[in-house]
Amino acid sequence: MEREKLNFMYEALKQMENDYLIWEEYILEGPSETWTTVNGKRVLVLCSNNYLGLANHPRLKKAAIEAIEKYGAGSGSVRPIAGTMKIHLELEAEMAKYKNKEASITFQSGFATNMGSIPQLADQGDLIVSDELNHGSIIDGIRLSKAERRIYGHRDVASLEKILESEAKKYRRVLVITDGVFSMDGDIAPLPEIAKLCDEYGAMLYVDDAHGDGVLGENGRGIANHFHLEDKVDIEMGTFSKAYGCVGGYIVGKKVLCDYLRNKVRPYLLTGSQPPPIAAACLEAIKLVQEDNSLFVRLWDNTRYFKKALRQMGFDIGQSETPITPIIIGENKTTKEFSRLLFKEGIFGVPIYYPMVPRGKARIRTIVTAAHTKEDLDLALNAFERVGKSLKII
Repeated sequence: MEREKLNFMYEALKQMENDYLIWEEYILEGPSETWTTVNGKRVLVLCSNNYLGLANHPRLKKAAIEAIEKYGAGSGSVRPIAGTMKIHLELEAEMAKYKNKEASITFQSGFATNMGSIPQLADQGDLIVSDELNHGSIIDGIRLSKAERRIYGHRDVASLEKILESEAKKYRRVLVITDGVFSMDGDIAPLPEIAKLCDEYGAMLYVDDAHGDGVLGENGRGIANHFHLEDKVDIEMGTFSKAYGCVGGYIVGKKVLCDYLRNKVRPYLLTGSQPPPIAAACLEAIKLVQEDNSLFVRLWDNTRYFKKALRQMGFDIGQSETPITPIIIGENKTTKEFSRLLFKEGIFGVPIYYPMVPRGKARIRTIVTAAHTKEDLDLALNAFERVGKSLKII
């Protein structure tokens, strides 16, 4: 009887296995660094979002330890009851200053930020317009809203304009949502053109800058700063789990926006707040990136070096404009074999396939960081070339 209840799970997993869609779990046996031990093997990591190499930075670890000593291991409550500590307010104040905004609000994760905030910004009688390749957390946030929704072609400003032209006047308010940097292709949203359309049609502009944080703009201030559009982005969302080396999400904007979300968003109201050592490490990361831009310089030097070499070898890296560099292979089976052979060579690069990317667009998604040396990158490039030739990809 028990097996019968769960038959749909067995059948689904079997089908996923046949389609080479089963995710294999890789276990890190040490910190997230350039070189670490994964599944018992010492490997060079090329698939982490740790853009600036801060995940194991001494200053962040010291800040976390000191916060544990001062505040304890956990917050003990949700933010509106007894879970707001001074360290949370310090982080929000520093983030607002860093992003040149009036205020900020922080959450437990980037996913919780999008999933909780979007339904509170557009409701029944409203319209949400979203890029077709926006992150899954945006998609889930939209699904939780009672607003109508329209999807525009990826980075297709003409497609967005057509929707706004025909639909905007029918609704109470319109919310346009885009990733700043698209997480699987590494391309950048055409933000100036999108912002101009939002102005023209009176739409609110929501930008998920999870992969632009620490990567674009002055000292990593993100895509709005990069395009000098900070006053045009109404809701700027990001995460601490990538370039900043920690975990958590945030929104920055007008004070009225943050006050509104503080009283409406369920993950803020109903989930335990960030543990104090996490908030302290996030705060230290934001302070650190404002002091010195050398990490950004190295990140972009490494990015240009790596992309140029991959293109010269003949790999398809799509339209990437950032440190996210996909090596697009297509078939799931070949992509998984590519990853397996890379790992055998001592290079950690995982296969990415549906539903993270469209069917037939499986890839090895690489990310170089500020912590990689040229020797590291050459080692990786040599391995990519050998594996690519052995599988007749190049």
